[in-house]
Amino acid sequence: MPTWLQSVLSFLVTAGLRLLGAACIVVGAVIIAWLLRIFIRRIVTRIVNGAKNKAHVDDTQALERSPLASARLVQRTRTLGSILTNIVNILVGVIAIILVINALFPDILGSFALLTAALGAGLGFGAQNIVKDVLNGIFIVAEDQIGIGDVVDLGLATGIVEYVSVRVTHVRDVNGTLWYVRNGEVTRIGNMSKGWSRVIVDVTVPADADVDEVEKKMLDAATALAKDAKWRTRITGYPELWGLQSVADETLVLRIVMKTRAHARDDVASELRLRLRDGLADAGLADLASVVLEGAEGAQRVRGANPPRTKPNPIAGDVVWKPKKKKRDKGADGAETPGESAP
Repeated sequence: MPTWLQSVLSFLVTAGLRLLGAACIVVGAVIIAWLLRIFIRRIVTRIVNGAKNKAHVDDTQALERSPLASARLVQRTRTLGSILTNIVNILVGVIAIILVINALFPDILGSFALLTAALGAGLGFGAQNIVKDVLNGIFIVAEDQIGIGDVVDLGLATGIVEYVSVRVTHVRDVNGTLWYVRNGEVTRIGNMSKGWSRVIVDVTVPADADVDEVEKKMLDAATALAKDAKWRTRITGYPELWGLQSVADETLVLRIVMKTRAHARDDVASELRLRLRDGLADAGLADLASVVLEGAEGAQRVRGANPPRTKPNPIAGDVVWKPKKKKRDKGADGAETPGESAP
């Protein structure tokens, strides 16, 4: 056999083996990624179904009426599942690409060792923001700071969380604009969908109105709302009167508050204003406004109108006077006779 033909056949055999090895690597990467995605999906499904069974519901949306922890567990599990799926896809893809290059060109990585080291250092320095975004996103979801469907204030954007990816969080505002917020740029998070919320309504009445009568009507209207079968599942506490807030020229401002589920705050506030208007129709009602307390005023009102009662702190050096007991003298017959108290 001619030498050139032997060279051609040797090249074809070597190239074929390398292509076969690369194809095997690609197929193996696809199978591994597929198996890992199935594994993650099954874990997420098992946790979600467990939360549904525990709450005795079939639909995920019905978890809103179940304990809040169940809904938060489902949201956090699904979000973490999507993040882990993206991480698996990226890692498997990167490893597969490196192995394919090594299979096709075995000497290229060794020949350019210094170049790849410099390139890796440059990429590492330039990609530090990406790493920061990914790590911050994982901690945000793992610590249950936000979840899909939450109404949040990220500083850079305010709206409903539609998706939390490895690097960015998608937030849709009230105007329909979709904001892409890098997780590494989030320095503070205000979550308006966790736990409970508070409806605060200020009622403005004329200065000559009977304050006690107006407050009684306000409390009756709010109590009727809290006992209504349609609304009581959205209300978590009894209404509270915070009394007179301010006195203007010819008006008084009275405040009433009510604790609600976080997702039902706006609906309850609207219904409360409507019932207050109807209940105070004969009181010369001037204005009804929902209030959001902020800053120092908000911090002072976190616990409500009445601060918790505590015992007074003792003052060093105080002397508490206590009367001394009277001494009794024994007589000759052994009987005790009352004597003078000690000075």
